[in-house]
Amino acid sequence: MARQTPPPPPQPDAAAQEHSRQLRERIDAAIAMAGGTLDFAEYMALALYAPGLGYYSAGQQRFGAEGDFTTAPLMSDLFARTLAREVERINVACGGDTVLEFGAGTGQMAADILAELEARHALPERYLILEVSADLRAQQAETLQSRVPALADRVSWLDRLPSTPIRGVILANEVMDALPVQRFHRAETGVEALGVGHDEAGALCWRTMPADSALAEAVAAIESEIGDTLPSGYASEWCPGLAPWVNALSALIEAGAALLIDYGYPRREYYHAQRQTGTLLCHYRHRAHDDPFYWPGLQDITASVDFTLAARAGQQAGLEVLGFTTQGNFLTGAGLPQLLEETAAGDPNRAAELAQQAKPLLFPDEMGERFKVLALGRALDEPLAGFSFTDHRQRL
Repeated sequence: MARQTPPPPPQPDAAAQEHSRQLRERIDAAIAMAGGTLDFAEYMALALYAPGLGYYSAGQQRFGAEGDFTTAPLMSDLFARTLAREVERINVACGGDTVLEFGAGTGQMAADILAELEARHALPERYLILEVSADLRAQQAETLQSRVPALADRVSWLDRLPSTPIRGVILANEVMDALPVQRFHRAETGVEALGVGHDEAGALCWRTMPADSALAEAVAAIESEIGDTLPSGYASEWCPGLAPWVNALSALIEAGAALLIDYGYPRREYYHAQRQTGTLLCHYRHRAHDDPFYWPGLQDITASVDFTLAARAGQQAGLEVLGFTTQGNFLTGAGLPQLLEETAAGDPNRAAELAQQAKPLLFPDEMGERFKVLALGRALDEPLAGFSFTDHRQRL
């Protein structure tokens, strides 16, 4: 499987290169222990989460202009403020008192949600953040203390999932795309796994290996559902950890909803015959490319989400699918147009400024179409406003 040319400079500095070299030693050892070819999901887990060395475990700039990518909450507070209005409605409907956010990034979304809920006299009793990165925890605490100092004491950080279910809202913005995936290749003789090994020069490279039973069964189920065998040479991903992750969410919800926001597709679109190289995507200094072996530990590695898999896992775990739509449609239904009108307060210049901020969140050629929102819930009788504009559940 050919690799594209790595993104151009800026090159990492000497300290960053040494950091990547240390992670490479750990990866090389794992490849050797695996007999020369390491399952890609294991490689991705090391590259992103190896203690002290993985991309999300080490202290480096990831978000914003000085990092590798940006997220909707960093573009404008309109995203989180609109989300806060849906959080309020869910908490009122289920008698909830809690918000639990997975992977809170810089803490910007948490701060903006809390500020909006305070302004609306709808603060939850507690705002929990599940964050495994110590340096991100510190950054989140600093953001909250600087932006909403009077509300920072409502926030608690968790090392693991809560031991008792909550009544309220779970938020996961760009979390599922970072779950390690297995890569597979449809050969004429059957399904092969794409693993990681070394080429003759010692560089990391793709290697084929026998697909394990779980991967082979997953690809067979995909082909059965789309009604055709994937073409020879087709490569893509399957996320073995997605269903267990959703199962864990189900155990957390006594009443309320989980709002899962990410880029991805329903299954039939994900595994379309024309998407022959899959969805694997890496980000380094705001350059998107498809080479997961470029400076391990210094770049993000993601794959699009199979939202059909996530929805079915939720249903099998006893949750109801409350809605599925694009981010643009969700924000529209959840009240972004009303928020724009209220915030502009009749000032044409302010209205024009806010409209510019809203464009990347809403427009189909930016985040509005590429990102989707899936809601899973329990004991919630009222429909969610975010899906009142358009609901695409039939596509799942």
